[in-house]
Amino acid sequence: MFRTALRNVLAHKARLLMTVLAVMLGVAFVCGTLVFTNTISDAYQKSSAKGFEQVDVAVRPEYQDSKGDKVGKTPELTRALLDKAAKVPGAASATGVVTGFTAVADKDGKLVGGDWQSAGGNYWGTKDPRYPLVDGHAPHGKGEVLIDSETAKRAGYQVGDTVRLSVDGPVLTPTVSGIFTTDDGNVAAGGSLALFDTPTAQALFGKKGTYDEIDVRAAAGTGQTALKAALDKALPAKLVETTTGRQLADDQARMISSSMSGLKQALLVFAGIALFVGTFIIANTFTMLVAQRTRELALLRAVGASRRQVTRSVLIEAFVVGTVAGVTGLAAGIGIGAGLRSLLDSFGASLPDGPLVISPGTVATALAVGVLITMLAAWLPGRRAAKIPPVAAMSSVHAKATTKSLVLRNTLGSLFAAAGVAAVLAGTRMDADSGQGAMGIGAVLLIIGVFVLTPLLSRPLIAAAAPVLRAFGVSGKLARQNSVRNPRRTAATASALMIGLTLITGMTVMAGSLQTSIDKMASSAIRADYVVSMANRGPLSPDVAKKLAAADGVTASSPLRNGESRIDGDTEFLTGVNGAVIGELTDLKVTDGSFSVGGSRVVVDEDRAKDHGWKAGSRFTAHFEDGRAERLTVAGVYEGNDMLNGVILDDKVLTPHLSDPADMQVMVKTADGASGTAKDTLEQALGSNPAIKVQDKQDISHEIAQMFTLMLNMVYGLLGMAVIVAVLGVINTLAMSVFERAQEIGMLRAIGLDRRAIKRMVRLESLVISLFGGVLGIGLGVFFGWAAGELLGTKMPTYELVLPWGRMAVFLLLAGTVGILAALWPARRAARMNMLAAIKAE
Repeated sequence: MFRTALRNVLAHKARLLMTVLAVMLGVAFVCGTLVFTNTISDAYQKSSAKGFEQVDVAVRPEYQDSKGDKVGKTPELTRALLDKAAKVPGAASATGVVTGFTAVADKDGKLVGGDWQSAGGNYWGTKDPRYPLVDGHAPHGKGEVLIDSETAKRAGYQVGDTVRLSVDGPVLTPTVSGIFTTDDGNVAAGGSLALFDTPTAQALFGKKGTYDEIDVRAAAGTGQTALKAALDKALPAKLVETTTGRQLADDQARMISSSMSGLKQALLVFAGIALFVGTFIIANTFTMLVAQRTRELALLRAVGASRRQVTRSVLIEAFVVGTVAGVTGLAAGIGIGAGLRSLLDSFGASLPDGPLVISPGTVATALAVGVLITMLAAWLPGRRAAKIPPVAAMSSVHAKATTKSLVLRNTLGSLFAAAGVAAVLAGTRMDADSGQGAMGIGAVLLIIGVFVLTPLLSRPLIAAAAPVLRAFGVSGKLARQNSVRNPRRTAATASALMIGLTLITGMTVMAGSLQTSIDKMASSAIRADYVVSMANRGPLSPDVAKKLAAADGVTASSPLRNGESRIDGDTEFLTGVNGAVIGELTDLKVTDGSFSVGGSRVVVDEDRAKDHGWKAGSRFTAHFEDGRAERLTVAGVYEGNDMLNGVILDDKVLTPHLSDPADMQVMVKTADGASGTAKDTLEQALGSNPAIKVQDKQDISHEIAQMFTLMLNMVYGLLGMAVIVAVLGVINTLAMSVFERAQEIGMLRAIGLDRRAIKRMVRLESLVISLFGGVLGIGLGVFFGWAAGELLGTKMPTYELVLPWGRMAVFLLLAGTVGILAALWPARRAARMNMLAAIKAE
């Protein structure tokens, strides 16, 4: 039986090629994902580990949890604490570390590095071993700065050049005193790093006389653990915490691995979808192969082979196919992993150097996935073939499944689909957090139900295409009949395409609806012409609000200033605004009282009001970070959103309690409204700062749209793999169907159907099956998109369903194109068939 199985594989090389390709693509996707993420993770871990080579023990402030009415604070690391750490037995030296956001502009005034990867810090003394100088000297005073060599190369800076940069708003123009190298992972990934002398860094980052961290080097002969123990004994335990450099490197490695695991899981989900689609092709292929060899298998049974041996022979074929697919998929996956890294480099996303990582786990996964998926998909056809009585099989009295024989299947499918719809609908009635589980289970059940019901659905839906197919004469009529001749085969072929289009359509519906909802939120909540913020969404200096208020054409402006407080024993974040004009800059719906901010009057969102039992006229006490308290009155309750929420009060009340006031945004209204001239005026008032964004509503909408477009394009690209696998499935099904119907095609040719008509028949059959899968996929995608939107609507009052009719038409056109392209080779093969040889074929 083993030799027979191997001979069957070799005898049907061409037929199994598409199956091998389908499995190989899925395996390659899985393997490529593992190679890519392992390589990047390993490179970042090694790069970050180098950054801790100069740290034996790090001393950091221990955050004090808020208790009672006290606001939690972070202890300060002072110079006295640093000197004390440096004198601990076993310590060779101690370095004070100061860090913060620093945006560096290139010579054209554009931001260098990503919004989130533009960092700044301090250079310790005249020679800091953390940052080896390659040119120039250490910075001195506010007029000098060091920049990393990668930023200098990208922006074209040299020692002696003047550079424009910003920390929290105001533009600085120091001279580049030197250029250094660094192992910082953010710099390796395309970010920038600027270094000032320590007093300047402390002043710029709001850390006057203090540090974010103290790094202690051990003396010769002292280990990290011993030095840590000495520091723990000498330093106040309730104010600071100590960590060894080795532990920091391990923690960083775990953090990198954890951050990469999200990307890995997302990519593996799409790989799983491709493999899931591939199972339809494998099952289809082996079902057709087994059906074509019914007499052969029956003869084996007649000469003594048991049912188990027949099933085993089919599984042996699947094992060989899966092994070949696994090995080729592994090789292709390694290439994909290397290609993805090169692709990111070409897009400017510089990555740390490192070797390609091909772990034993990746190799084992590739082979296991290829073999297991193929064998599982082939098991049912093999088992079904073994059940056919030998005499019935040899005399061909075993009839193909009829509609009546599908009663059990249709009943099960209906139950699954009904349960799925019920679960999804139940999920839409829940809140966003608790409804996710019910909706996920419902989606799986509904997809399974529709797949099981696809043979039943194929007849009426394909029959609906009859009027169109009649226009193609005999070819169209034959194509329709061939499409429904074997409902199971049509279902498996169409379902492969259905899965991909369901996900693509669902994501498109959700993204388009979210975009519209966020646009609506921005337009309904904000009356201001412009919103000003830092590029990294970090805090703005209060000077920015002052400069904007004094700019030409500005009629009203207000900062959104954050502060922490304790209210009724809970931590609440407050937003300070210009109470006199905030009503002109916002348009929040008030559900109780009035939107009146000033003095002791505040407004609160509905969630806070519900949590604390507040209503218009309620009074409460807020305890601020300086230890003082204010008695405040709720003037109104409003509908909050992602842009504005929480407790809003006058900044004249909040600011005196803040040790370091900072604004998250500044809203601005101009006399002439939003215009290019007004925007230029505001940007010039801020010194054409590369770190600050001046955005009107359209800019905010465009930024959000770019994010959704990027996300959708990634999804389309990843799901494209599943669509390619589905195309292979259609080709495979048609090719084997043509082989199966060789005698029939020969008879059609003999009675006058020419080659062009034969080609047209096969193409139309493929087109009908693909459009059938496309209609099902788009329909399910719209339903899932609507359901997910209902869930999101519980947290986003402005959410509304938007159906992307244009894109859905494109998706349907894509399904039709898939059908036409997939039929090219099978149609050509059918047309070139010798009619006499075909008629003689068994």
